[in-house]
Amino acid sequence: MADGATQKTVTLLVDGKEISLPVMSGSVGPDVIDIRKLYAQTGMFTYDPGFTSTASCSSTITYIDGDKGELLYRGYPIDQLAEKSHYLEVCYLLLYGDLPTAAQLEDFENRVTRHTMLHEQILNFFRGFRRDAHPMAVVCGVVGALSAFYHDSTDITDPWHREVASLRMIAKLPTICAWAYKYSIGQPFVYPRNDLDYATNFLHMCFATPCENYIVDPIFTRAMDRIFTLHADHEQNASTSTVRLAGSSEANPFACIAAGVACLWGPAHGGANEACLRMLREIGTVDRIPEYIDKAKDKNDPFRLMGFGHRVYKNFDPRAKVMKESADEVLGLLGVENNPTLQVAKELEKIALEDPYFIERKLYPNVDFYSGIILDAMGFPTSMFTAIFALSRTVGWIAQWKEMIEDPEGKIGRPRQLFVGAPQRDYIDVEKR
Repeated sequence: MADGATQKTVTLLVDGKEISLPVMSGSVGPDVIDIRKLYAQTGMFTYDPGFTSTASCSSTITYIDGDKGELLYRGYPIDQLAEKSHYLEVCYLLLYGDLPTAAQLEDFENRVTRHTMLHEQILNFFRGFRRDAHPMAVVCGVVGALSAFYHDSTDITDPWHREVASLRMIAKLPTICAWAYKYSIGQPFVYPRNDLDYATNFLHMCFATPCENYIVDPIFTRAMDRIFTLHADHEQNASTSTVRLAGSSEANPFACIAAGVACLWGPAHGGANEACLRMLREIGTVDRIPEYIDKAKDKNDPFRLMGFGHRVYKNFDPRAKVMKESADEVLGLLGVENNPTLQVAKELEKIALEDPYFIERKLYPNVDFYSGIILDAMGFPTSMFTAIFALSRTVGWIAQWKEMIEDPEGKIGRPRQLFVGAPQRDYIDVEKR
C-alpha cells in the first residue's frame, strides 16, 4: 500500500456492535479479509470446511486463476515454462524466486546430480517391505526414513541444513520412486547415472536392467520432463497444506515431505490419473464409448467421466494443452493400433472436444487425462502414477516449506472447530447405567 493510501476495511455487525476488519490485497487475485483478531473482538470463529474460502498464508510462489485458466510459477506462465524450460530450471525458479543464469543453472544441476545416490543401508530398508507393497507405501516410508540417514541436514534453524535437505530430496526422489517400482516387479535396483539428465536418469532407473543397454527415447524424456514440470507446484492444495502444517510444528524436512506424500496418496488428490486410466479400461473398446457418454450425461447414473474438467479451473486446465502435445508425440512414436485403451482415449478426447454437452459445461480433458495416457504408454503400471506425481511435486512442497519456515509471521497451525457434541455431563457409576 502506498504512503497515505486509505486502508480498506469491511464492517461486521455483531449483536448491534460494528467490528472493523482490515482488507489485505495481493499483487494479483482477490482481496482477503484479515480475521486474525476476530475472536478477540467478537468471541467468534469463522466456519469454513475444507478451507475453500480461507487464505492460510501469504505466498510468492504459485498463482492460479481458475476462471481464466491461468497457472503461474513465480509469475511465469506454465505453458512458457513447459515449452522453453526444463524441470531442473523450474526447480531453481520455484526454490529461489528467479530464473537462473547459465552459470547458476549449471551449478544447480551439478549439485542435484551428485545427490541422486541413496545411502547404501537404505537398500536394507527397501527389503523390509512386502513384495506386493504399493509403491506409494514404499515411497512414503523411505522418504520419512531419510532423516535417520542424513542427520547433517535436519536442523531447520540452519539455512545450510535447509538447503542441503532440499537438494537431497529433489535429487533422491527419482531414485526412491524407481527403486520402489523395481522392488514391486522383482527386478534388481539400477543405480543413478551422473551422465544422464534428470528425466532420462529416472526412466533409465525404471526400465534398464543389468543384462543389456537401455537407451531412453528423447520423446519419452521430453514427455516425462513435462509431466514433472506441469506437476511441480499447484498453490495451497491438500498435500502442500499438509506439508506446511507439518512444518509449522518444526518437524524435520524429510518428515514434512513424507506427510505430503501420504496426503497425495488419497484418490481424491493424487490418484486422479490412475482413476482415469481405470475408466478407459472399463470402457474397453471404441464401440462402447457412446454407451458411456450416455451414462455420463444421465444425471441418475452414478458413472462419471474421469479426467475431464477441474475443481479449480472453470474454463480449461492450462497444463492440459501442453500435456496433449506430449501425449500425441508419445502415441505417435508407439502407435495405438494394438492398444485398445489408447484407442479409447483418443476417440474419447475427440468427442469431448466436439460434443456440445462437454463444450457447454467446459468439461475439457485435463492434465490427469493426458498424463495417465502417457505413463501407461511408457509402460508404467497404474500403481506408479501417484508416486511419479509425488516425485514431481517434491520441489513445490520444499519451496512452500522453506517459505513457511522463513515467514516471520509463521506460527504452528491450529484450526478451530464448531463443536456439536454433548455438553458437559457428570460421570455415572457403571452399576447405575
